[in-house]
Amino acid sequence: MGTRVLGSAGLRVSALGLGCMGMSQSYGAADEAESLATLARALELGVTFFDTADVYGDGHNEELVGRFLQGRRDEVVLATKFSLSRDDGSMKVNGRPEYVRASCDASLRRLGVEVIDLYYQHRVDPAVPIEETVGAMAELVQAGKVRYLGLSEASSSSLERAAAVHPISALQSEWSLWTRDLEDDVLATARRLGIGIVPFSPLGRGFLTGAIKTPADFGPDDFRANHPRFQGENFDRNLRLVDEVRALAAEKGCTAGQLALAWVLAQGEDVVPIPGTKRRAYLEENAGAVAVQLTADDLRRLGEIAPPGAAAGGRYPQADYAYGDSPLPA
Repeated sequence: MGTRVLGSAGLRVSALGLGCMGMSQSYGAADEAESLATLARALELGVTFFDTADVYGDGHNEELVGRFLQGRRDEVVLATKFSLSRDDGSMKVNGRPEYVRASCDASLRRLGVEVIDLYYQHRVDPAVPIEETVGAMAELVQAGKVRYLGLSEASSSSLERAAAVHPISALQSEWSLWTRDLEDDVLATARRLGIGIVPFSPLGRGFLTGAIKTPADFGPDDFRANHPRFQGENFDRNLRLVDEVRALAAEKGCTAGQLALAWVLAQGEDVVPIPGTKRRAYLEENAGAVAVQLTADDLRRLGEIAPPGAAAGGRYPQADYAYGDSPLPA
C-alpha cells in the first residue's frame, strides 16, 4: 500500500484511506457485520487511515468504528470531524469554541479513544470567525486530545486564515475525474501553505465505477437519487463520460473505479483519497488502484475525457454547501 505524508507537521498515513460514512448513512442499508469485516480487511491490506465524523448516522459511525478499534487503536490513523448537525431535517453548522470542545469530548467517548489523530472542521461556519474555531481546535492539541488539525471544504481565504492560527495538516474536499473545481483556486493555496489533500468521493459517489446504469439502481434511502448529477439529462450525459473511462480502463487491464482512483493518486504525493465503502469486495478493488501505473499519455487522455467542468449538474442540491468562508474577527 505504501504511505504518504499530509502537511508540513509530518502526519504519515496509508496512501489510500477508507471513508466510513456509508456504513451508517446515505447509501442505503448497511450490514454491521460486513462493515466490521470491511474495517478488518482494510488493515490486512494496509489501508490504515480511517475517516469518520460525528454527524454520520448521528454518532452511530463513530461508535461503530470505536468498537472495531478496541485492541487495535495503534494500528489506525483515526480522523473524525465536527461542526455539522441535523436540526428539523436541515443541516446546521456550528464553529463556536465551546461547541468545538464539547464535540471533541463527545467524539472521544463514542470512539472509545484518548486521542484523535486528525480532527477536521467539517464545514466552515459562516457566522463564526475561523480564527476562533481553529483557536479552540489548537487548544485540543495542547490538551493532548488531538494530534493534527484539518479543514473540510474550506475556501482559499479560510485556509489562509486558519493556517495563521495553527498548522493545518489536511484539507478534505471532493476531488475526482468529474469534480475538479478544487483545481480552480483552493488546491494552489493548500499547497503553498503545506497542507495535504484528502479527496472524498474520488469515485464520483460510486458513479465512476460504472456500476450504476440507471437511476432505478438507487434504493429509496439512497441520497444520490436526489442528487443533481443523477437526475434526468444530467444522468445520461454523465453516463457517457463514465463509458469513456470504462473503455480506457479496459485497455489498461483494470476496472473503471481503479482507473479513476489511480488518476487521483497521480495528482501528487500530497494527495490521499479516501474512497468510502461498506463491503470488502469494493475495498479490495479500490486497494488495487495503487498498482495501476498511468503514463503521461493516459493522463492526457483522461484529461480530455473529463476536463474541469465536464460533469453535468451541481455537486450538491445547495450550491453554497462547499468552499465556505467565515466573517472576519471583530
